[in-house]
Amino acid sequence: RDWATATRVTVQQVNIQPSIQQETTDASRTAKVTGWHVQSAEGTAPDIRADDRIEWDGMTCEVDGEVARWPELFTDSVHHIEFEMKRVTG
Repeated sequence: RDWATATRVTVQQVNIQPSIQQETTDASRTAKVTGWHVQSAEGTAPDIRADDRIEWDGMTCEVDGEVARWPELFTDSVHHIEFEMKRVTG
C-alpha cells in the first residue's frame, strides 16, 4: 500500500484505552509493541477498516485485526464499532 497517496479523515467520538504492552529483545534489536482498544460512541460507526492506519497522540498505529460492528438491538443500524490498534517500534 502506498501511504503517500492515502486520504486523511478525522474521526471523533471514540474512546481509546490501553490494552497491550510487550517488549521483545534479540541480538539485533529491541521491539516494543503497544496496543489500544478503541470503541466509538453509541450511535456512531466511523469508516475504519482492518487495513487502515490511525494517527493518534503523535503516533502512527495500525488497525490490528477486523473491525467489529455491533448492531443496535431490533434494528439494522450499527450501535458502535470496536477494534484494536497497535504501534510497533524498534
